[in-house]
Amino acid sequence: MKNILLPTDFSENSWNAIKYAIQLFENEPCNFYVLHVNKVTDNFMDGAPFLADEDLLLEVYTKPTKKKLRQIMKRISAHFPPNKDHKFYTLSDYNFFIDTIRKQVDEKRIDLIIMGTKGTSGLKEIIVGSNTGDVITKVKCNTLVVPEQAEFKPLKEIAFPTDFSLNYNLELLEPISDIIDQQKAALRIIHVHKKKMDLNNEQKLNRELLDDYFNGTEHSFHYLTNSRIEDAIECFVQSRHVDLISMVAKNLNYFQQILFHSRVEEISYHTETPFLVLHEK
Repeated sequence: MKNILLPTDFSENSWNAIKYAIQLFENEPCNFYVLHVNKVTDNFMDGAPFLADEDLLLEVYTKPTKKKLRQIMKRISAHFPPNKDHKFYTLSDYNFFIDTIRKQVDEKRIDLIIMGTKGTSGLKEIIVGSNTGDVITKVKCNTLVVPEQAEFKPLKEIAFPTDFSLNYNLELLEPISDIIDQQKAALRIIHVHKKKMDLNNEQKLNRELLDDYFNGTEHSFHYLTNSRIEDAIECFVQSRHVDLISMVAKNLNYFQQILFHSRVEEISYHTETPFLVLHEK
């Protein structure tokens, strides 16, 4: 059974990520943990320092948060038919956001974090730091980032950008393989380089490893030439109607250029296409 963490700030884009998660794993047994994290001082005028007692926290923080979490549970029940394979739990905490995420990942043995971003402006925030940006860079847990405009549909095409510089741990690739099997999707492995050149021996070996690992599933290799990696990915995603982009976090060259660049307003995949970011455990 998968354990999935769903951080929420009670916004519509976080609700969109919750909907996407439930639909993506419709046919798989899952424990869904809906989590809200808040800084205690955010509930007080001007964030003035104070010593919080239990009664104060209960009235100002705990009760309102639990009420909103119950509303999410009701919304889920109203939006989706009962599913005996899905169990939902609500969690709340007042702490630093990343510390709480790490704690829950460890305690609940979370397999995947699924959280939303708010369109282009949300991804601009990733560049300078945001909750979503912090999670995918600072928490060693696979994370699915769902843009505000992303709507779930059965996955047909999954893009996997790589420069073939990594000798992939096969365990790292399991989440992609699981989604491919469950969704009957095709994997498109993309290599972008600034000018046309042959792969070196190490890259060829890593390419063969990927080819062997995904043997038996529909997959193909695509070699693109463009001075900007994000432009090449944008063109590929649009032309192939890619439903999901998956990347390895430690492949920093590709990871940073595709997600963390200053031209997000020109790149539509930031607002429409979910990203699955894979971490080594």
